[in-house]
Amino acid sequence: MSIVTSTADSELIALAESSMALIVGLQDSSGAYPASPTFSAYRGYSWFRDGAFIADGVSSWGSGGVASASRFHDWCARVLVSRESHIASIVSAASSGAPVADRDMLPTRFTYDGREGDDDWWDFQLDGYGTWLWAVVEHARRHELPLDQWRVAMGLAVDYLVSSWQRPCFDWWEEHSEAVHVSTLGCISAGLSSAIDSGVLSAEKQRSATLAVAAIDTLVQHQGMADGHLVKWLGSTAVDASLISLVYPLNVYPAHTPVGKATIEAVDGELCVDGGVHRFLDDTFFGGGQWPLLSCMLGLAYSAAGDRERAAALLRWAASTATPDGLLPEQVGNHLLDPSREREWIERWGPVATPLLWSHAMFIRLAAELGLKGTR
Repeated sequence: MSIVTSTADSELIALAESSMALIVGLQDSSGAYPASPTFSAYRGYSWFRDGAFIADGVSSWGSGGVASASRFHDWCARVLVSRESHIASIVSAASSGAPVADRDMLPTRFTYDGREGDDDWWDFQLDGYGTWLWAVVEHARRHELPLDQWRVAMGLAVDYLVSSWQRPCFDWWEEHSEAVHVSTLGCISAGLSSAIDSGVLSAEKQRSATLAVAAIDTLVQHQGMADGHLVKWLGSTAVDASLISLVYPLNVYPAHTPVGKATIEAVDGELCVDGGVHRFLDDTFFGGGQWPLLSCMLGLAYSAAGDRERAAALLRWAASTATPDGLLPEQVGNHLLDPSREREWIERWGPVATPLLWSHAMFIRLAAELGLKGTR
C-alpha cells in the first residue's frame, strides 16, 4: 500500500528512482559499490557492510536492481574465495587457542579489484561479513534465486564468523576496537541465522553456526542491554543508532518484541532531533551531525512496528538533505553535537562525503518499504 498523497510525496519517488540510477551507474565493472566516488578517504574502496546494505536497497526496488545486487554478491564471493587459505589459517589459529593478531584478520574494505588497501585504516571489523550473509540470502529469497553460486563463499564467511565472533573489533564507525559491540554481534547473528535457514550449509557448519547464534543471544541478553533496550557495547548503557538495524531490516530483535520496542524508543528519544538521527551522543566526526541513512533505518523500524506515518516523516527528512542535483550526503550539519570539531575533519578530508551510496540505498529501502515503487 502506497503512502503517496501529494506532489511532495511523488518527489520522494523521483529521488528514489534517481538514487537507483546513481547507484547502478556508479557500480564498478567488478561488481563493487563505491562507498563515495569523490570523498578523499573513501575513494576507490568498497565495504562489505555498506555494500551489503546498498545491495539490499537496490534489490528491494524490484527488477531494476536484481542484476546489480547479484553482481555485488558475486564480487564479495570472489573476495572471500580468493582468501580461502587465509580464512582457514584464521579459523585454525582460533581453534588452537592462539588467535591471529587483529592486523591479520580480514579487512573491512577492499579495492574494487579485490585487493587490500595500502593506506592505514581501522580495518578489523566483523559486522560486514555477517551483514553480507544476511543480504545475499535475503536477495535470493526476495527474487527466488539459487544460492549455489554463493554457497562456497557463504561457508567461508560462516567459518570466519563462528571462529571469531567473540573478539573485540572496531564498530560500524571505525571506533573503539577494545569493545565487543552489540550491533556487530547482531549483524553476525543475523548473517549466521540467514545462512542456517538458507539450507546451503553442510551439517557441520549448520551445527556450529547454530551454537554461535545461541551463544550470541545469551551474551547480549546478559551484557548487551540496559533498561530493556540494546546498548552500544557489552557492559555499556549508551545507545548507538547502528542498533536500530537489528530491529529492522535485520530483524534480530523484531519491532513487536519488548527489546525491539525499547530500542526504537531509546534511539528515537536520545539520538533523533527533528527527524535527523545522530550516530551516538559523543560523536565528534565532522562535528557529530545527523545521518540520512540512519533516519531511514529508524523509519524502517517504525514501519515494521506499524507506524507508517512516522516512517514517512523520517523519509521526508532524509529527502530534505539532498543537494539541488539530488545527491544525498553522509551527514548534515543542521544540529551538530560538537561544532568545535567540524573544521578539523574538513581540513583533513575535505567536505562531507556527497554522494554517499549507502545514504541513497537506505532511502530506496525505506521508500520501497512504504510502497512508493511503481506508483507513478
